[in-house]
Amino acid sequence: MSDLPEGWVSTSISMLIDLNPKNDIADDALAGFMPMSFLGKDFLDIPKFEPRQWGEIKKSYTHFADGDVLLAKITPCFENGKAGIPSGLPNGVGAGSSEYFVCRTRSQVILPKYLLAYFKTPDFLQLGESQMTGSVGHKRVPKNYLLDKQIPLAPLNEQKRIADKLDRLLAKVDACRERCDRIPLILKRFRQSVLTDATSGELTEDWREAQSGECLRVVTLRDVATSFSYGSSAKSSPVGDIPVLRMGNIQQGKLDWNDLVFTSNVEEIEKYWLASGDVLFNRTNSPELVGKTAIYKGERSAIYAGYLIRVRCGTSLLPDYLNYCLNSPAGRDYCWQVKSDGVSQSNINAKKLAAFQFDLPTVEEQQEIVRRVELLFAYADRLETRYQTARKKCDQLTPALLEKAFQGELVPQDPNDEPASVLLERIKSLRTNAEAKQTKPQRRKTDPSR
Repeated sequence: MSDLPEGWVSTSISMLIDLNPKNDIADDALAGFMPMSFLGKDFLDIPKFEPRQWGEIKKSYTHFADGDVLLAKITPCFENGKAGIPSGLPNGVGAGSSEYFVCRTRSQVILPKYLLAYFKTPDFLQLGESQMTGSVGHKRVPKNYLLDKQIPLAPLNEQKRIADKLDRLLAKVDACRERCDRIPLILKRFRQSVLTDATSGELTEDWREAQSGECLRVVTLRDVATSFSYGSSAKSSPVGDIPVLRMGNIQQGKLDWNDLVFTSNVEEIEKYWLASGDVLFNRTNSPELVGKTAIYKGERSAIYAGYLIRVRCGTSLLPDYLNYCLNSPAGRDYCWQVKSDGVSQSNINAKKLAAFQFDLPTVEEQQEIVRRVELLFAYADRLETRYQTARKKCDQLTPALLEKAFQGELVPQDPNDEPASVLLERIKSLRTNAEAKQTKPQRRKTDPSR
C-alpha cells in the first residue's frame, strides 16, 4: 500500500520536465547572465543576473528562461542546495554556468516552485550527494539521478497551496534567522562595553566612592610587570610529555586546550615552564588578531611557543585585570597602532608591549572589577548558549517544513482536486502522440508530371 496521501502519485522527474532546453533570440538582444555565485541557497532567494547581449553568452553557457528551475550539479554547490527560479530576465531568457541543470516544467502537471521545494529537501540532496561522480572538488550529480529520481507528486491545486504555504512559513523562518544572527554582534558589543567600563574606572565608580578609595593612576606595563619572555622556537610534535601552547590556543581572551602539540625536551620544558597567572600575549599574527591575550591558570602543565610573549605581573597588578586591559577596545587600538606589518603578518615585540599605558586601580578595586566582569561575562555566555540553541532549531525548521510538504502534512487535502494520476496520464498520452508523430514515415510525394 502506498504511503502517499490520497490523490498523490510517485513518478520520475523525467516525466515532468524538459531538461536543458535551448533558447533563441537575436544576437544583439539583451538577455540575463547568471554565474553560479548569483544562484541562492534558500527557497525564497530570487537569482540575480546582469544584462548581456545574447550573442556573447549563448554558445558557452547553459540556456534558461523565466520560470525554469535551475539546479547546481557540481560540488559543493549541489550539497549547499543552490537552486532557484529566475524571473524578470531581459527578453525572458538567460544563460549561465555550464554546471546548471535547467528544468523546464510541464505546467500541466507540476509547478516550478513545487519542484524547487523538492530540490531543497534533505532526501533529494543527501541521496544525490552519495551518487556524485568525478574527481575530488569537481564531483557532479549524474543526469540520470535527476531524471530517474522519484518525486511525490501532489494534485496541481494542492501544489499551489503547498508553494504558497512554504512562501509564508519560510519567510517567517528567514526573519527569525536574521533576528537571531544579530545576537552575536550585540553580545560582542556588550562584552567590549563591559571591558571599556572595567578598565576606565566606570564599572566600579560606586564601589570606589563607597570605599573612599584611591584614584586610578596611569602606569606603563614595564613598571608593574616583572618580566617579558619569548617562547620556545623548537619544533613540536603531535605527541609528547608536555603541551606547547601556540597562538591558536588563545581564543576570545581564554586558553583553548584543543588542537595541541607537545614536547618531551627536558631543557625546553625547564626553560619555558608556565606558572599560574602568566599572561600570554600573541606577538605575531594577522593584523586583526595580533596582540590577543589569555591567562594560564595552571589547568595542566604546559610551555609556550615562540609567537607568544609571557608576561609576569608584579604585586600591584592582577593578571585578570591586565588581560581585560589588553583585550579592551583601548588595548586593541594600542596594538593596532604599534604593530609592524609584514607581507601577511603583523608583529608587536616585547619592547612595544612593555610601553603599553593603562589606568591602574588598587589591587582591592581590581579584585572587585574582576568579580563584576566575570558576572557580566557569565550572563553573556548564557545568552550566547541560548542563541546557539535557538539558531540550531531555526536551521532545522526549513528541512522539517519541506519534509512535511512532501508527506502531505503541510496543507490539507481537498477531495475535489483533480488527482495527480489523471494529470500524469494526460502527459503520458501527449508524449506518446508526440513520439508517434516523430516516428511516423512520410508518404512520398507524387510527381505531377507523371
